[in-house]
Amino acid sequence: EVQLVESGGGLVQAGGPLRLSCVASEITFDEYTIGWFRQVPGKEREGVSSISITDGSTDYADSVKGRFTISTDNAKNTVYLQMNNLRPEDTADYYCAVALPCVGGGLIPNRYTYWGQGTQVTVSS
Repeated sequence: EVQLVESGGGLVQAGGPLRLSCVASEITFDEYTIGWFRQVPGKEREGVSSISITDGSTDYADSVKGRFTISTDNAKNTVYLQMNNLRPEDTADYYCAVALPCVGGGLIPNRYTYWGQGTQVTVSS
C-alpha cells in the first residue's frame, strides 16, 4: 500500500521560511504527479503546487507564486515544498498526494489517489 508521510511543519513568524517534506513508500517517482494541498477547518481543500515526475512541469496556485517552490529527490522518493515569505493566510494543514498517470494531477484534489496525514503550518503576525 502506498504511504505518504509529511513533516517539517510548525510555528513560524510572518515573513519566515519553512520547508515541508513528504516521503513516499511503495511507489517509484517516475510516472506520477505529486501535489501539495492545504486545508483550514471548515474550508475546502486547496491545491498549492504540483510537479510531474515524468517531465518536471510544475503548477502553482496564484497565491503562492514567487514564494513557494516544489522539488523532488527521486532517489529518496521525497517531495519538498520550500515556503518563503510566509503570510498568516498560509496557516493550514498541508498534505502531499500522488495522482496516477492516467488521470493527471495539477491542482485538482479529486484527481489524487493517495494522501498523507498532513503537517500543520501556523504563521503568526
